[in-house]
Amino acid sequence: MWSPRPGRRTLAGQFLVLQLAVVALVLVIVGVLSFQQATRSFEDDRGARLRSAAEYLANVAVVRDRVGSTDAARELAPAVDRAVSLSGADVASVVDRRGKVVASTRPALVGTTAALGDSRVLEGRGWTGSVTTDRARVLTGHAPVLDDEGTFAGAVLVEQTYPSSWQRASNAAPDLALFLGVGAGLGILGSWAVSRIVRRRTRGLGTRDFARLADHRQALLHSIREGVLGLDPAGRVTMVNDAALELLGLHDASLGRSVGDLGLEPHLAQLLVDPADASDLVVVTGQRVLVLNRRRAATRDEGVGSVVTMRDRTELVAVQQQLGSNLSITDALRAQTHEFANQLHTISGLLELDEPDEARALVTRIVGVRADRESDVADHVEDPATAALLIAKSSQADEAGVLLEIAPDCEVPPLPPDLSADTTTILGNLVDNAIDACRGRTQARVRLDARADDTALVIEVEDSGDGVPRDLRETVFVRGFSTKPEVLGGRGIGLALVRLLCERRGGSVTIDEARPSLFRVVLPWESS
Repeated sequence: MWSPRPGRRTLAGQFLVLQLAVVALVLVIVGVLSFQQATRSFEDDRGARLRSAAEYLANVAVVRDRVGSTDAARELAPAVDRAVSLSGADVASVVDRRGKVVASTRPALVGTTAALGDSRVLEGRGWTGSVTTDRARVLTGHAPVLDDEGTFAGAVLVEQTYPSSWQRASNAAPDLALFLGVGAGLGILGSWAVSRIVRRRTRGLGTRDFARLADHRQALLHSIREGVLGLDPAGRVTMVNDAALELLGLHDASLGRSVGDLGLEPHLAQLLVDPADASDLVVVTGQRVLVLNRRRAATRDEGVGSVVTMRDRTELVAVQQQLGSNLSITDALRAQTHEFANQLHTISGLLELDEPDEARALVTRIVGVRADRESDVADHVEDPATAALLIAKSSQADEAGVLLEIAPDCEVPPLPPDLSADTTTILGNLVDNAIDACRGRTQARVRLDARADDTALVIEVEDSGDGVPRDLRETVFVRGFSTKPEVLGGRGIGLALVRLLCERRGGSVTIDEARPSLFRVVLPWESS
């Protein structure tokens, strides 16, 4: 099992640090927003009070009457001081039409030009906002002063200096502490919970460990000779190595696609997505014989899909089929030896009974039958390996009570070594199937016909059985798989192997439409 390196922070640890950093950043943002909110609250609340105080002072009769007098500073002082006391402002001032201070709670300002900022109070409009003076930044409320005729006579300015940052933070401290405390607590608790979940799901691995795992996985997948295919529970490809791509005839764009969309043969696709475990499934697909093993994949008792491994056994099966043909010939020769021994015993008995004429007649008959059979095969089949196979199959057919006959116009010329090997494998399978199909029937018969032209060798094998039903004429060639390990010895894939060998040479094997027990094979002289 893969384990993290000592001293290296796990992915869960890194995630926790990142989460805490995010929480800290959020808390800082919350603090800044709270500080700004406190400033806005000060401007809204105090601005309204300052403007109310300015409007009150602007409507005082003495201010309206004496704003333009030469002794306004002394005459308006009581009213200005009262406005400051009522509003809690720092400074209250009265200016004339030109913006010059004529009275103020701060005598030093009398005679100076007031800082009005963006205010349009000298146009007769009230205003509230912030103004930067030579002293500090202040919040101020402005109100115009109108005389008894409604003419603009001056303005009232009521100002309060902005509190310091510390004062604003202190004012917002109770709510800010609550918000920050709750936010920090929830953030830290959530980050810890998430880190625990991540740690459990990632087995305590770090980012470098994941990178190393991915590198090792890629190296292992693409270095082994067996094909490996990973599927999720929905039957989509999650993993595939180069060997599997080659064996299945796929391309790199197969990842993420459903098995049904890969263009595989239906029986092969069904085997790949079957949820049950299976071992040593043999399937014939395209021009290959594959052995599949399928296992369900699970983590913490939860299914995550399946893994299919595959091996190419095309050459091995072909060799085993050829070996099977040789063994078939050996069995036929053994049967002939047993038959000859019985016949020799009979001849020996006739001689001991002093019946030389009967013994001579029996020998003549035996030699004649064998000679006729061999002569019949030799007259129609010039290829030695094919001829030897047919003589052996004749003996097997005799033992099964089946007559193996060769069509009068049958002709098999000498064949190239590679074509001869394929022909014996194909012919052996077809004859064996034909013998099995009509075994035990009355007048059971298997008929062989072959002809050659300039392009191909055509072989026909027909038996006296019922033939292949119409709905199974394709299935008998594609259902070349079995759950039995001994299938590699030749059982279960005979006809599928026949099609495989034919298609590899660019030929074909078909069942005649009108005669369902007749198999027709076309083998081109040149392999495609």
